Amino acid sequence: MKIGCHISVSKGFLKASQRAKELGAEAFQVFTKNPRGLRPKKLDLEDAEKGVRYCRENGLVLVAHTPYITNLSTPKEDLREVTIRSIKEDLRIAEAYGAVGAVVHCGKHVGKGVEYGTRRMIETLNLILEGYEGGTKLLLENTAGQGSELGLTIADLVAIREATDYPEKIGFCFDTCHGFAAGAWSEESFDELVRTMEETGYLEHLTAIHFNDSKAPFNSRKDRHAKIGQGEIGSAALARFLTCEAFAGLPVILETPVEDEAEYAEEIRLLHTLKENGTA
Repeated sequence: MKIGCHISVSKGFLKASQRAKELGAEAFQVFTKNPRGLRPKKLDLEDAEKGVRYCRENGLVLVAHTPYITNLSTPKEDLREVTIRSIKEDLRIAEAYGAVGAVVHCGKHVGKGVEYGTRRMIETLNLILEGYEGGTKLLLENTAGQGSELGLTIADLVAIREATDYPEKIGFCFDTCHGFAAGAWSEESFDELVRTMEETGYLEHLTAIHFNDSKAPFNSRKDRHAKIGQGEIGSAALARFLTCEAFAGLPVILETPVEDEAEYAEEIRLLHTLKENGTA
């Protein structure tokens, strides 16, 4: 298991890689571009190559994250075209950075209904992936279920992946906060969650874990991240992920609310303690 956190890439990919190492991270995540925008980003290939070499030399694993504002299920053709173009670019950037995957949020049906939204999402994924031959997978992230979000359950995510023309290019990223808020798991149902992942084939394609506590209660359908042990999930429940053999070897990325990245160093140490002790 590779424990780490989200790092800003504003000063370049090499600097982000070095910052991750300074904080004690074994894995880290960066945005491919501004998380609130879809404007193209000019890729500094020299910086990317230096960062990839640094990560390789220091055993760092990278997860990339696409912008929040894309909607794989949008009924608007102009927004769909922009989303497709943006995520194609995200995949190229993630590959240049050597990422194991590029996380993307599932679609929102915006009132068109789950059936329409799911079909639209599958069609959009096909258009994104049809010409992509790189080794970085597009990772579908489970959602908390806010508004018209799709992708709340393990079964839904597996069905979407299998319905595409390119399932081999798609993996999964499980967010602990989103899953809790969607009612997909709690401390009492953790074993059931793992069984579901195994039985559906989800676990085989799970590539990363977003590790967050939740400010909102169980099954609240609200996406509100909290620091580890300071939310409704609690350290003991979250420690189950860190000690479960099913998740061994995966990058575990903190996305908890911090005012400064330096705060992640303490949380990373906490996760190692939880992993060693198996309890809070």
